[in-house]
Amino acid sequence: MPRAVSGRLPRIGDWTDFDSLAKVQESLLAGTLAAASASAFYRTRRDGVPADRAELAGYPLTSKADLRDAYPFGMLAVDRTRLATYHESSGSTGTPTASYYTGADWADLVDRYTRMRVGIKDTDTFLVRTPYALMLTGHVAHAAARACGATVVPADNRSLATPYAKVVRLLKDLDVTLTWSLPTDALVWAAAAAQAGLRPDRDFPALRALLVAGEPLSEARRDRIAAVWGVPVVQEYGASETGGLAGECPHGELHLWADRAIFEVYDPATGRITADGSGELVVTPLCREAMPLLRYHIGDRVEVSYRDCPCGWALPIVRVLGRFSAGAGLTQVGLEELVFRLPAEYGVLFWRARHTGSGLRVQIEVEVRHGPAAAGELTAAIGAAYGLDATVEAVPPGTLVPPGVLTAMPEVMKPRGLFTADEDWDRALRYY
Repeated sequence: MPRAVSGRLPRIGDWTDFDSLAKVQESLLAGTLAAASASAFYRTRRDGVPADRAELAGYPLTSKADLRDAYPFGMLAVDRTRLATYHESSGSTGTPTASYYTGADWADLVDRYTRMRVGIKDTDTFLVRTPYALMLTGHVAHAAARACGATVVPADNRSLATPYAKVVRLLKDLDVTLTWSLPTDALVWAAAAAQAGLRPDRDFPALRALLVAGEPLSEARRDRIAAVWGVPVVQEYGASETGGLAGECPHGELHLWADRAIFEVYDPATGRITADGSGELVVTPLCREAMPLLRYHIGDRVEVSYRDCPCGWALPIVRVLGRFSAGAGLTQVGLEELVFRLPAEYGVLFWRARHTGSGLRVQIEVEVRHGPAAAGELTAAIGAAYGLDATVEAVPPGTLVPPGVLTAMPEVMKPRGLFTADEDWDRALRYY
């Protein structure tokens, strides 16, 4: 397993500028290329394995299709007895992408996660609300919190055992101090708290920060979530195939962990690849032994810059725009920014939009008395930003996120074989 400084993982402060950061990358790259040569995928690739950074710069991209074709262990670079965990993507497009990590890989995953700017303390109660099943995100947060001595509440968001109403109860009754979730979840919890007669900014005094990842997040939506809960919202960015790739500094900028990976920006329209600018992210992890990846094309649309930041970390700054674009320069982050710039008193938390080709249809949940004003203001903002004819519909609260979703407490049972006459035995072998 490559290490840059005295046999340990790089730490912020080991470099002082972007030139010395490049030297940290160089110190790790040889080990990364050696690990890739042990991978069946790279060893048998027509181009072989690059010998150095100059050759890496011209090496073909590794795609998600490559990972799917290599399922399950075609990317493996160590003996399977050395693996600590196996993970998969959701597989929503068919064959999933597999990823796997050794114990040494896990040391790197945990170390990167604990760089969260708010810190994780042994006095924290940390509610983990991202998936556990096969995906990486919940397990990394869980392991990092335990490594810091925190108490973990494993509230997996793929389980009927922890509906939104129960999450609100846990947040309050357990004095949860930190949470890890999708940004959208934080808004749904706020709505569920309101249904329970609670105010997020008043009735959860132990909460000190909301840690979020897993979907694009505009500054306007982050500000709205922070205002609703009265605590900072701290963003992280990563993928199951790579682990965490970026985190926030004390000044709120999202920095790529370029001491642990080489990042590039790919323009699919021209095929041009640069170190910064706008395009799709390409990453070469530098501390990965089980599944080395060379120039892995994640596909997320990003903006990367190497400008100085007051934090002094000397790490590139990234803005993550997501993968979906509906034409006319329209992205989820861009549209979301306009939605959450609406005045807070309108109470807009939930929205959806559909690009029809000739225009845009948008629905926003908004209090009835503010509906006309909200619809008019958003229509004008979309026209000014994108030159699109938008039809904005103001729908009453509960239309997009029904109250039953916020208050439901489904019955959870284990498989059983024996039932009484008044029980539903069709659920005998179900576990939910």
